[in-house]
Amino acid sequence: MIVKKRSNVENLAGYVICAGILAIAGVLCWYFRNVLIYIVLSIVVSLLSRPLARFVGKARIKGKGVPDWLSAILSILFVVGGFILLITLAIPVVTGIIRDASFFSNFQVFNGTIAETINEWAVGMFPTLGQDFDAINVLMDYLKGTMSDISITSILGSVAATLANLVIGLFSVVFISFFLVKDPKLVAKIAAALVPDRLEASVTDAIRDIDHLLSRYFVGLTLEMMGVAFFNFLGLWLIARIGPNYALGIAFIAGILNILPYVGPLIGEVLGVLLCVVLKYGAGVGLDVPILLFALIVFGVMLSVQFIDNFVLQPIIYSTSIQSTPLEIFIVLLIAGHVGGILGMLAAIPSYTVVRVIAGRFFYNHKVVRRLMPDLEKDVNEMNELIS
Repeated sequence: MIVKKRSNVENLAGYVICAGILAIAGVLCWYFRNVLIYIVLSIVVSLLSRPLARFVGKARIKGKGVPDWLSAILSILFVVGGFILLITLAIPVVTGIIRDASFFSNFQVFNGTIAETINEWAVGMFPTLGQDFDAINVLMDYLKGTMSDISITSILGSVAATLANLVIGLFSVVFISFFLVKDPKLVAKIAAALVPDRLEASVTDAIRDIDHLLSRYFVGLTLEMMGVAFFNFLGLWLIARIGPNYALGIAFIAGILNILPYVGPLIGEVLGVLLCVVLKYGAGVGLDVPILLFALIVFGVMLSVQFIDNFVLQPIIYSTSIQSTPLEIFIVLLIAGHVGGILGMLAAIPSYTVVRVIAGRFFYNHKVVRRLMPDLEKDVNEMNELIS
């Protein structure tokens, strides 16, 4: 009986210690959240760069292989430089859409009607405002008062601080990514050094599986984004006839939003239709058809691209790369969206992949894991065959 009491006390003490360690880890993660973000971005960049680094490493220069450090630098520069180039090319196109659509000039055309409608509604709801109430004047007075409180010095200081943070963040991500790509086993070595010897082999295998799955997932996600943007570009240019520059800008926006599971494509379609309608009014581009029919054509083009993504691209990426069923992914995304919103949905699938691998390597003997993930052991075995 005495031994049993000591065992219970020891178990309770172990739980308390674990809870304390987790609490301290949570506080440290929150306090150093900027550093944590840099590390997470570096991991993503390294996962995207690693396949390219392996390809470059197979090249031969005068019979000698490319050094690891050189292949790491080239692959990271290609990935990071590609994203920066894509953004810098897309920003002028997107801003050109807004400028050429002459949205604000068209707003001035309808300004009288809109203002009168707003004024009538406001006076009807709140008679104390008086018949001479003007919503536009109230809005302009508010904006003037707000802008007067903002000094040029504070604006310049804010811009300088933002640019400095971007430069520091970019350098940190590239620097950390270099070591992660140069030595793919670096994370496994660090993790193995922190666990007992009896768990070292299992931890190494788990990190290897996670690295392989997430690398395939992020590469596939990038290809999916580019594919959605490409097909939208072709449809908007060749079918809706809004011009290559406008089609490129709207397709880029749709491709970026497509990263958000479920809600992203819907937002991209609605935004694409609105932009095309505004362009038709402001810049006079698009098919020479009634505006309602034109909006339906644009929506049909973008919806067709979404069908291609749902039935061709996504099954390949989600089921093959992370070895999860669509039902699992849907439930995980619902929970993540409820808990963390859009950011939670972005991190849901990579996080769930990590949980699946850990469960398969360390907790498959537990009844709950076996019942909830009956094919987990088979997935782990298939992953070992793929990697080997």
